[in-house]
Amino acid sequence: MSKIITDEDKINEIISRSVAEILPSKEEFKKVLLSGKKIRFYIGTDPTGTSLHIGHATNYMVLERLRKLGHEAIFLIGDFTASVGDPTDKSATRKQLTRKDIKNNIKTWIKQIKPIVDLDDKKNPVKILFNYDWLSKLTFEDVINLSSNFTVQQMLERDMFEKRMEEKKPIYMHEFFYPLMQGYDSVAMDVDMELCGNDQKFNALMGRTLQKRLNNKEKFVFITTLLENPITKEKMMSKSLGTGVFLDETSDNMYGKLMAQADENIPQLFTDCTYLSIEEIDKIKKDLKDGAVNPKNLKMNLSYEIVKIYHGDKKAKEAQDNWEKTFSKKEIPTELETILIKEGNLLVDVFISQKIVSSKNEFRRLIGEGAITNMDINEKVSSFEELVKNGVYKIGKKRFCKIEIK
Repeated sequence: MSKIITDEDKINEIISRSVAEILPSKEEFKKVLLSGKKIRFYIGTDPTGTSLHIGHATNYMVLERLRKLGHEAIFLIGDFTASVGDPTDKSATRKQLTRKDIKNNIKTWIKQIKPIVDLDDKKNPVKILFNYDWLSKLTFEDVINLSSNFTVQQMLERDMFEKRMEEKKPIYMHEFFYPLMQGYDSVAMDVDMELCGNDQKFNALMGRTLQKRLNNKEKFVFITTLLENPITKEKMMSKSLGTGVFLDETSDNMYGKLMAQADENIPQLFTDCTYLSIEEIDKIKKDLKDGAVNPKNLKMNLSYEIVKIYHGDKKAKEAQDNWEKTFSKKEIPTELETILIKEGNLLVDVFISQKIVSSKNEFRRLIGEGAITNMDINEKVSSFEELVKNGVYKIGKKRFCKIEIK
């Protein structure tokens, strides 16, 4: 049995770093951690895709800090809830996944989080659970009884449902059951705390209510910060904007995508995605604010630190060298006219309309030769169906164009 560590400095870091909110309060949670009581807590993730990004990793880094204090950590895979689909932040109904889809998506997850969570620790191992094991066994009577703890009005208060009603878009009955199921996870595992992102707050509070009513236990909700540009308020980890940095990226791609992040994102990425101390990060914030350091150099340090976590020191150095070789040669012209394009366009159509290439055949030939590269993320275009992304594209040896999604 692992010993509970009550080091106040370590606890203070846990309740202050990457934290948006702790319910019912930070003070009460700190009191429990200082008491020496062992808590059981979990992170739940629906396997709706094959890759996790560095925003997801923030949660697992917090999980590992708590686990190292001796607390019981559960990595919950929502293999049942994924088959229903979480309506969170969605203006349309999610596609329901098959069991086969879900199993395929789970395959690489364990490998992806291994660099940040010690899954081999025998003294205090992370438990990996699947909510299909209990949700699939509920009877219709059980579901009715669970539903009786909440009102339709409570469900309709969710922003995405209000928006759909205004837009006269459908809300399906099964979508009401999603937060109920996630709430029941807390009861089934009898947890003391749930760790989640801000987008899961509603669902986590459902679990807090059910845990209190069915198990007569208070449940803490630990909400981590969302990786968000402080100026534009856009999510940093966006597939559609081409800014997602995924844990299964190659070291070169990961480094390049991090270098493409806006300067104003630097402090939060250091805080939420690296192991640098708070003192070191505070100095970075001050230097950035005072203009005492070139943001490019800070970003190179940031990119190196993050790539090192997932690929090791050697690969991180190689990725940094490769990036510097590409950009220190000043291969990119300093003045390029920006082409504003709507999201969702095919790159081939943009290139043809802007007379960057003369035909689809030329575009196909160029990608076959590996001759089109998005320089911002150091990634070659390999598919004829590639969607346009933000960045400077190099075509062949001497042609360049800069594209910005509006």
